[in-house]
Amino acid sequence: MAIVSRKVSDLSNQDGADHEFATVVVRQHPELDQPKALDVLASEVEAFKEIGDLVVLEVSLPTGHTKNIAMKLADFNKLAPNMGEVLKNARGTRGRLPGTRIGNGG
Repeated sequence: MAIVSRKVSDLSNQDGADHEFATVVVRQHPELDQPKALDVLASEVEAFKEIGDLVVLEVSLPTGHTKNIAMKLADFNKLAPNMGEVLKNARGTRGRLPGTRIGNGG
């Protein structure tokens, strides 16, 4: 008796060799409460169409709730008349706030 192992696509149920597969992680979907990984044939990845220029935002609300938002770049840029300047002057997420100085207080 022999044990045969095969890998099949989660999308099409077609089998293939390990080197023919890609992993697609679904990070956000209305029916999911956590990310899920799909094994798909590399040729099937072409069916995933990109929307175009997207801006991905992480919004932290005062309630402590955090959510991710993906929106079109053109729509994001409409939120402020000078969005390029707003982004240029925005504080970074790492390190000190702009204008803070380190010293010994003297």
